[in-house]
Amino acid sequence: MDEIKSVITQGGAFKFEEAARYFKGKITLKPSEFYKMAEQYRSLAFTVSNYSKLEVLNKFREELLRAIEDGETMATFKERMDSFLTDQGYKGTTPFQVRTIFETNIQTAYQVGHYDQMTDPGVQKLRPYWQYQAVQDSRTRPAHLEMDGKVFPADSPVWDTWYPPNGFKCRCTVTSLSARQVRERGLKVEHEVPLRIQLPDGRLIVMHPDVHFAYNPAKRQWSPDLTDYPEPLKKAYATMQKGGKAKQAAKKP
Repeated sequence: MDEIKSVITQGGAFKFEEAARYFKGKITLKPSEFYKMAEQYRSLAFTVSNYSKLEVLNKFREELLRAIEDGETMATFKERMDSFLTDQGYKGTTPFQVRTIFETNIQTAYQVGHYDQMTDPGVQKLRPYWQYQAVQDSRTRPAHLEMDGKVFPADSPVWDTWYPPNGFKCRCTVTSLSARQVRERGLKVEHEVPLRIQLPDGRLIVMHPDVHFAYNPAKRQWSPDLTDYPEPLKKAYATMQKGGKAKQAAKKP
């Protein structure tokens, strides 16, 4: 439990319920289908690179959900997955691979749950500003580090692009602030992110999240109307629904 908290909260409070609800709603897709979709739909789907069998992908999803719900550690997640993969004729996961899968997926689930809390009408009325927070160490990407401390209105379109995670293994987060906190801390409320920033060492960096992460995973939720959804999502969703109904029918006496 402590390991997951350190990954996704940096010591703060965490509500597992919202994160688990979000992750349960994800639809498993093969990587070839997942990466063909527009970025705004990817928050609805789950995949793992280098694996194409749905049985394997579903096992990854199942074990990640277990980690979120039960607070299991990354080591336990790796042990369970390596055992399963070996039985299926695969090699076990590498430390780098499992950390990327574990941290990115759990961080995303946490951030969506956190977004749901911060956008509650009562909360947003009292705390109408959000502040981006990055971990200030050598592992943090330059663009993410430059976002650290910046404050934008909670309803700013900036959050459509810059709501974390903003890359694989991204540890950034967002906190909400009241108008009084902004005033007393002397913070500047901004309304847009510059396209480029020149660092003190002379480097010019583009202010943009990492590839495949320039979207807000909390802004897109499943809707009964699937008209505008990509075909792979429609088919996978229909298959999942049939599977759920079949399980319910099997449980009936």
